[in-house]
Amino acid sequence: MEHFVVSARKYRPQTFKDVVGQQAITNTLLNAIENNHLAQALLFTGPRGVGKTTCARILAKMINSDGDTKEDEDFAFNIFELDAASNNSVDDIRSLTDQVRIPPQVGKYKVYIIDEVHMLSQAAFNAFLKTLEEPPKHCIFILATTEKHKIIPTILSRCQIFDFKRITVSDAKEYLKYIAKEQGITAEDDALHIIAQKADGAMRDALSIFDRVVSFSGKNLTRQAVTENLNVLDYETYFTSTDLILENKIPDLLIQFNSILSKGFDGHHYIAGLASHFRDLMVCKNPSTIPLLEVGEDTSLKYQEQSLKTTHTFLMEGIRLANDCDLKYKTSKNQRLLVELTLMQLASITFDGEKKNSKYFIIPPSYFKARGITPITVSKLKTDVKPVENKNVSSTKEKPEEKIATIPKPAIPKISINKPKSSTSGLSLKSIREKKEHQLRQMDVVIDEEDLPKEAVTQEALDEAWQMYTAQMDKKGEKIMASILQMDQPKLKGTTIYLTYSNNTNKIELERAEFPLMAFLKKKLLNYDLKLDITVNEEIAKKYAFTPLEKYEKLKEKNPNIEILRQTFGLDI
Repeated sequence: MEHFVVSARKYRPQTFKDVVGQQAITNTLLNAIENNHLAQALLFTGPRGVGKTTCARILAKMINSDGDTKEDEDFAFNIFELDAASNNSVDDIRSLTDQVRIPPQVGKYKVYIIDEVHMLSQAAFNAFLKTLEEPPKHCIFILATTEKHKIIPTILSRCQIFDFKRITVSDAKEYLKYIAKEQGITAEDDALHIIAQKADGAMRDALSIFDRVVSFSGKNLTRQAVTENLNVLDYETYFTSTDLILENKIPDLLIQFNSILSKGFDGHHYIAGLASHFRDLMVCKNPSTIPLLEVGEDTSLKYQEQSLKTTHTFLMEGIRLANDCDLKYKTSKNQRLLVELTLMQLASITFDGEKKNSKYFIIPPSYFKARGITPITVSKLKTDVKPVENKNVSSTKEKPEEKIATIPKPAIPKISINKPKSSTSGLSLKSIREKKEHQLRQMDVVIDEEDLPKEAVTQEALDEAWQMYTAQMDKKGEKIMASILQMDQPKLKGTTIYLTYSNNTNKIELERAEFPLMAFLKKKLLNYDLKLDITVNEEIAKKYAFTPLEKYEKLKEKNPNIEILRQTFGLDI
């Protein structure tokens, strides 16, 4: 069996021209070598799998080669790779500094590549400082790390820093297309795009995924095979979901979500992907932003086609709802219900509901049209119409009465309602007065004096009506108002009802409820000239302030035996 070499090693770049997605860094290093302007301490930093160690090896090979060097010469004796994760002690750095002093036997430079340099201990960093600042002329240090922030500033200040960026999806896809061609594999453009997207900017991860998918599907890579193997939700899922949302098909949408969960996908992943799908549809709305859509050509056409079915308002609201669900997902106790509610809300964005008829009819128009009758609107209905029998009704099984009853003219005073100009607060006496004036302005009665009843009112009739209103307040649960009404007996003088309270609080409370009270009394007593006059007399409160002795005397009047109890036990007052 032939030994298999993974693509990440087999197709590792041997020159700077082969490095994918790092043109700025490779051009800088090439110019530095050609102009003899290369620093003796370099720091390569960036995410995993973007070419840091590869560029360090290529640089070490190029600075040692001359015109007579063979292409397969790797200068193994001049290149020293040190893994700082396992060699991070002070003794390891001291051993390194001792080797630095020895000049190379072959080539011009000794190159020390220290990978994962952020794993060095604090003491090892300090031991390395002097050597890094003033290394021998024949020595170059290349430090590589994925976490630059963990390196102490004194090390950073002694190095020339190169920041490696993530590999873009398009660059990764083009390199995968080249490798597929080299291996004689036919691959769909969307399949390679999904692999590049899944790699998340790391070329080494993309090559590892590529090897796995090839082992699964053989020499023919399809989008469906890639999605099945990588267990990712492809674009078709979100295209279908969006169509169901636009068509307001909530049951079908929930069934689709259930099938997604049954395949082992996470609801959080689905809702986050749906938000990204809405974002991509919004990108397609403007031709100038279509390049921001990182998908294949065939899929791009599908996005543009579906974006025509959507509106900008729908997409903004959809992104907002999906993003809210994404943020609440981890803290939710019922995560499935959260996603389902979000999907129902999304499907309801474009749903207008039942449209109501803006015209007002006594009977629905369809009832009249079925019988050949012209419908009569409310505005055209007169109050003095006599009963009329419709003779144009065709004979049917059902014979409804086609009559309009006479509506008597009600004897109700004309009332014109004025809209309030401003709102007032109920927290002060001034606001109470303004509120009374405001309510008076609201009810501007325009009627002759003869139409209002002004019958004579007796004190007994007033007391009866007063108790009746108090009972109504108590029955409604307004216990405080009922208690205030019982604190004083109303006294009638002419058409004025007088009340006296011991404090201002009771007066304010009653003034707030004055209008419904007086409306009840006027209607009950048939006298619309009645008025209410409320005064405050603090002297009334004084008669309720008893001393302990007075309280005892009051109790003794009610029960003389209390004196015997006090003398028997020798109690004090």
